[in-house]
Amino acid sequence: MPEALKIPVLSNAIVRLEPLTRDHVAGLSDAARGVRGPRPFTTIPTPESAGEYVERSLDRAATGMYAPFAQIDQDSDIVVGHTAYLTPRWFPGEDGRLLALEIGSSWLALSARGTAINSASKLLLLAHAFETCQVERVDIKTDTRNEGARAAILAIGAHFEGVLRSWQPSMVEGETGRPRDTAMYSIVASEWPDVCAALMARIERKVAHPGDR
Repeated sequence: MPEALKIPVLSNAIVRLEPLTRDHVAGLSDAARGVRGPRPFTTIPTPESAGEYVERSLDRAATGMYAPFAQIDQDSDIVVGHTAYLTPRWFPGEDGRLLALEIGSSWLALSARGTAINSASKLLLLAHAFETCQVERVDIKTDTRNEGARAAILAIGAHFEGVLRSWQPSMVEGETGRPRDTAMYSIVASEWPDVCAALMARIERKVAHPGDR
């Protein structure tokens, strides 16, 4: 795995992001209960398939193009979801400097939705990307039909860049072999200080008033 994607544990007062291992299978199985809706737009395991899900994530991590995490609620020390860095892109040359990373494969247990955990998790991932990896850009994308995810991406301060038509395979059950339209968002390095400040303020509001947008 490229050195830049050997990510340590990332943590703050709200959430801890642990590099994914097989030890997280049971926690992810519990976190997945009831999460999948009738048309999940991202790959979310069932409680029964959490082991296979983790194995696939670890296989992807072995390619050096994926760095998955278990999201853990600091208060309860319980696994509440999954997230990852993916699709790294490097500047040409031998220095190995990262140009960009994507944040994706993110989902949360029902108990964690509406709390500060998503914002706190994104703060950790963005801070590590911009301040440690020194990337110039972070991508976040979703199925154009996923209105909840699109609202959440805007809420953390990302900018909508447009729709990439037939960009990647659909992840919706029953749509195997069909392409999906993808809504693309980004944050660039020059925006990070303002995004960071806004995210920290959002986390404070969420802690004080859970459930508020």
